Amino acid sequence: MNGHPIPLSEISEQDLVRRAQSRDEAAFQELIRRTASTSMRLALSIVKNRQEAEDQVQNSVFKAWQAIGSFRSDAKFSTWLGTIVTNHSLMQLRASRRAPLSAVDDRRDDGPALEPADHSASHETVLGDREMADRLRRELRLLPPLFREILDLRDLQELPTGEVASRLGISEAAAKSRLARARQMLRQRMERHSAHATALFA
Repeated sequence: MNGHPIPLSEISEQDLVRRAQSRDEAAFQELIRRTASTSMRLALSIVKNRQEAEDQVQNSVFKAWQAIGSFRSDAKFSTWLGTIVTNHSLMQLRASRRAPLSAVDDRRDDGPALEPADHSASHETVLGDREMADRLRRELRLLPPLFREILDLRDLQELPTGEVASRLGISEAAAKSRLARARQMLRQRMERHSAHATALFA
């Protein structure tokens, strides 16, 4: 042994995952490097647009870093990340095809907040709706982690409230209360943008 550290490229996936779960960013980036081409092909196969695919891969990487602690070693990292990429890409596809998003409504305790409205629209309207969807994602990322996490679990991953509560280690009543507050915060942030946003979330 010459005392030099082993290059990350020569470390097993399992060891990289363990390091990443200890918040080793370099190990996590090596995992992402190994799965980059697969993730991109997967996203592109769904959204059919390279820029949007790149955006969804980036969003998925951010989500994976947040959730790496919950990754179970009995699965392949590429499979786990692929599921996240698929979910984000499908959400983007729904947003672009069936926009605008009809509600971020704190009055509905248990229904999905990001629910697209189904109607025909002009080219200009579709472009405007995509812009609103992009703003929605940006504002979601700016929420405090406590509220961003519950919106991600309930409204983006569409997990049942009971499972959300279990993952967060809180009661269902507390989960519903936190979800209502998170939706209210997100709606208030969106209403700052324009009169269109105000009407959208009225």
